[in-house]
Amino acid sequence: MPVPVEPYPEPLSIEHDHSSLSVDADTVEALIRHVLEAEGARPVHVSVVLSDHDTVRRLNAAYLDHDYDTDVLSFSLRDEDETSPPAPTAEGEVYVDLDTAEERHEEFDTTFERETYRYVVHGVLHLLGYDDGTEDGQETMRALEDRYLEAVLSEGSAG
Repeated sequence: MPVPVEPYPEPLSIEHDHSSLSVDADTVEALIRHVLEAEGARPVHVSVVLSDHDTVRRLNAAYLDHDYDTDVLSFSLRDEDETSPPAPTAEGEVYVDLDTAEERHEEFDTTFERETYRYVVHGVLHLLGYDDGTEDGQETMRALEDRYLEAVLSEGSAG
């Protein structure tokens, strides 16, 4: 009798883990796929969790020793030798704080949805090796975020 083979997991997963806020999962997936394709990266597995202050703050404190709210956290699971962006593969988890997007979107003259989508793109760019620890890195990431948001959201998706 043949041994059953487990199906290969989908390379992308999106989980809504917020009690009252959400965004369109199809748009989140389209953004992730667009960023990966444009950057020439293959998704090994990318998980995006759309969550809340409590979850993101707990993860920020536990793994980065930062006891404060933040908009997005990325945890890369790829080999450390892939250091310069863009990485050829994307493997990791992105946690997006929907509460932060809800609180701050007006500050940036945008919608809650578009602010959330920006966090998703930002998190995926981190998985690919981009770093915003310097002014140049911040400018690079912001330009890429703008480009990818415009490309996907101008195609008629929500935002």
